[in-house]
Amino acid sequence: MRVCENNLIMKNKLKVERAKLDMTQQDLADKIGVSRQTINSIESQKYVPSTVLALKLSALFEIPVNEIFTLEEED
Repeated sequence: MRVCENNLIMKNKLKVERAKLDMTQQDLADKIGVSRQTINSIESQKYVPSTVLALKLSALFEIPVNEIFTLEEED
């Protein structure tokens, strides 16, 4: 899990949003131009995406970035 500034952790609902559209990780990766491994790393909280990638995901799911990605305090 990646810890951001001030002991905040970036969490995401990428897997949930992907499931709503019945998409595989590969389907999503193909649509936004990244590898399936990148999608897997984001979903497993191992990789924090770039702003450009986050905006691409937001546009694809047609929801604001902050509905996909949130900052939470580390336990």
